[in-house]
Amino acid sequence: MGDGNFYTLLKQRFAPHLDAPMLTALTGETVSYGAMDARAAKMAGAMAAAGAKPGDRVLVQVDKSFENVSAYLGALSGGFVYVPLNTAYTDDEVAYFLSDAEPAIFICDPARRASLAPIAEKAGVQRVLCLDGDGAGSLRDAADNSPAQTGIQPRHPDDLAAILYTSGTTGRSKGAMLSHWALQTNALALNELWRFTQEDVLLHALPVFHIHGLFVALHTAMLSACEILFLPKFDVGEIRNGLRRASVMMGVPTFYTRLLAEPDFGDHETAHMRLFISGSAPLTTETFNEFYERTGSKILERYGMSEAGMIASNPYDGERIAGTVGFPLPGVDIRITDDDGAILEDGAPGNVEVKGDNLFSGYWRMPEKTKAEFRGDWFVTGDIGALDAQGRLTLSGRAKDLIIAGGYNIYPKEIEAVLDAVPGVAESAVVGVPHPDMGEGVVAVFVGEADIAALEDATQSLARFKRPRRFFRVDALPRNAMGKVQKQVLRARYAAAFTGGAEQ
Repeated sequence: MGDGNFYTLLKQRFAPHLDAPMLTALTGETVSYGAMDARAAKMAGAMAAAGAKPGDRVLVQVDKSFENVSAYLGALSGGFVYVPLNTAYTDDEVAYFLSDAEPAIFICDPARRASLAPIAEKAGVQRVLCLDGDGAGSLRDAADNSPAQTGIQPRHPDDLAAILYTSGTTGRSKGAMLSHWALQTNALALNELWRFTQEDVLLHALPVFHIHGLFVALHTAMLSACEILFLPKFDVGEIRNGLRRASVMMGVPTFYTRLLAEPDFGDHETAHMRLFISGSAPLTTETFNEFYERTGSKILERYGMSEAGMIASNPYDGERIAGTVGFPLPGVDIRITDDDGAILEDGAPGNVEVKGDNLFSGYWRMPEKTKAEFRGDWFVTGDIGALDAQGRLTLSGRAKDLIIAGGYNIYPKEIEAVLDAVPGVAESAVVGVPHPDMGEGVVAVFVGEADIAALEDATQSLARFKRPRRFFRVDALPRNAMGKVQKQVLRARYAAAFTGGAEQ
């Protein structure tokens, strides 16, 4: 079934615009849609020549570049299963992914080949190829010297297109298997919902080993054959330069807080921007409001995860409410349940469960884990949230972040919202750690110059059992590559807060 390959749809959409720029660096270097399509065919041919067959995994840990994108699209077109890895993973961590995914090909940075090639060989990987941040390496050489793939490899819609490994904060990392159909339905929904056209210019400073930068940004733009300003990473100066050309920006909350930290940043730079999108981590109400005051633009916050792509989005037209992630995407259903699976009434916080064609096909080689994460056709996301009467979703945090003190359930986001509103607090994170009497005690960690007495005073608005018992000031909260606060790090760091050993 040839039209089941998602790349077939992408090519159909950009085929009338082959001469249009696809990726453009701020230096002026650009590659057109036609040139990228030709490059993807060469990459598919190189992977096939290296021994990959349709359905085989291609494991990739390389820096962001034009060639990196062509390798992804080549794998998609060739019917291979693309498996991107965070570039920060160590050799020991990569060893796990190599043994678990059993790829036919491993693509890495040439600077790390000497240490990673023996690990790949031990895992039984037959071919190790290289690609660096400039797009040079043995993979590019192989593509230059291999015959291009003829046509797009036929795939069934249910065939795997990619495996995305979760961060593995509890236990070993899980590989979320994503089909061509899941990618296609999600991309089409976002392209329509966010009103992309061929006239748009997308500012892209996200990594491409994650669902946000790799799928949400690239797919949505490619379906309209619009130009993508392709930055290697976030740099506030380069972002400000890019805003002068762009019409849409996708980012994590840190992008927006760093822009707001620039005293002269304002609407003179954003007047022609039609859309700012935020995701991958919660956007605070304070950031939302300050950005609106400075620019006149209301950031559109959305909600997604590796296992489901995008799940919900604030509306393009209509009210965007700070602290909420909006409504379910077309074709996606959301319900809120208690721990027994009973559906809760409007406004009641509980487990966020989702259903739709966007869902992953299960965890790679973990059937029991897959079964445990589903309730019938519904995927239990692990997030806690509530739906209002209109169907708008507000998240309270992760189920594993739930604090239970003295038998009472405490949702960290409620406390963080109070702390973040205190003058002198840049950001905060609330966690539960062992407490000899209450089971768990509430600890607040914050960045900023606010006096702790002011924080204690602000939390008097909360029920006594919700109030933090210890406050810790830090220079920065620990975050992963996508800007999510690593609360497991904070829980470990302050585990002895109520038993001794932690400094205020």
